[in-house]
Amino acid sequence: MLLRILAAVTGLFELLVPRQFVDWWMGVATDDDGDLKPWVYTVARVEGAVLLLWALTRGWRERD
Repeated sequence: MLLRILAAVTGLFELLVPRQFVDWWMGVATDDDGDLKPWVYTVARVEGAVLLLWALTRGWRERD
């Protein structure tokens, strides 16, 4: 449930204010030189794992 709420809020922000949303994340994810901070790739992997697990488990639940 929490993941759905987070996804809905994120989607709403991306839909309504995409430039500000992306600019904010770019400010968080880059250093003063514009290079990505080292933790960005770890977060991307975690995000990918969560999305994959969510997709796989939702698929199994719908079949039962």
